[in-house]
Amino acid sequence: MLKIRLKKLGRKKKPFYRIILIDSRKKRDSKAINELGLYNPLSKKVQLNIMKIEEKIKEGAKLTKTVENLVKNIY
Repeated sequence: MLKIRLKKLGRKKKPFYRIILIDSRKKRDSKAINELGLYNPLSKKVQLNIMKIEEKIKEGAKLTKTVENLVKNIY
């Protein structure tokens, strides 16, 4: 099953996340199938490619709770 979830980047105490499409059986920081956006929790910046996210959801991908909250806050 495909999931749209966060991939952690950055360093200690300075997190930065990419919103990615990945197989749910893979580890958090494994290679992504597709990158769909960015999230910086320190500056509260969110960049999403809504068109791609909606397309992948229609194809059967599931959102994690955190990503779902980020998408809801954009609208």
